[in-house]
Amino acid sequence: MSDTTEQPGGPHEPSLDEQIAAYQREFRDLDPQVEQVVSALGRLNRRMNVAYGRQLATLGISNAEWEVLKTLVLAGSPYRLGPGELAKRLGLTPAAMTHRIDRMAGEGLVTRDRDENNRVRVIVEVTDEGRTKWLEAMRMATDFEEDLLQDLTAEERGVLGNMLIRLLRRVEHAQPDAGGRLTDLD
Repeated sequence: MSDTTEQPGGPHEPSLDEQIAAYQREFRDLDPQVEQVVSALGRLNRRMNVAYGRQLATLGISNAEWEVLKTLVLAGSPYRLGPGELAKRLGLTPAAMTHRIDRMAGEGLVTRDRDENNRVRVIVEVTDEGRTKWLEAMRMATDFEEDLLQDLTAEERGVLGNMLIRLLRRVEHAQPDAGGRLTDLD
């Protein structure tokens, strides 16, 4: 049975089996088990990113704006950081971060004010509207993720989570600088 998918109006994407067979034909040293895992993770990641992007679009925010809101919320209450720290955490250039903050401030998602204790320092803070959009995005993502994992038992979810964390740690150890972006997203 083939898991070939046809993209509406788009090119044919081979099934994982077809892709691995083609790779093996061209590169005989390929381990098909490794390629199956890596290719499945890559496809899953792409499809999840598309799904998340569609959810965010229904809220009127972009993936780039979501990343800023998420970073500010992860900083903890009162959900504020300086633009330089935001840029560093997101792996962006200061110019790209300024552009993103300008856009988000114009949309009412964040404010940008001078620090009362240091008038030279600027503080970016999530607005009530930005926090509301962040919470709604989290609700939508939670529903999507629960649906995604519905066929796995609690034990299988735990095992899968632990295995993925082990893979992540290996990549983080081998590529400690790979957490940032290679290029700016906007």
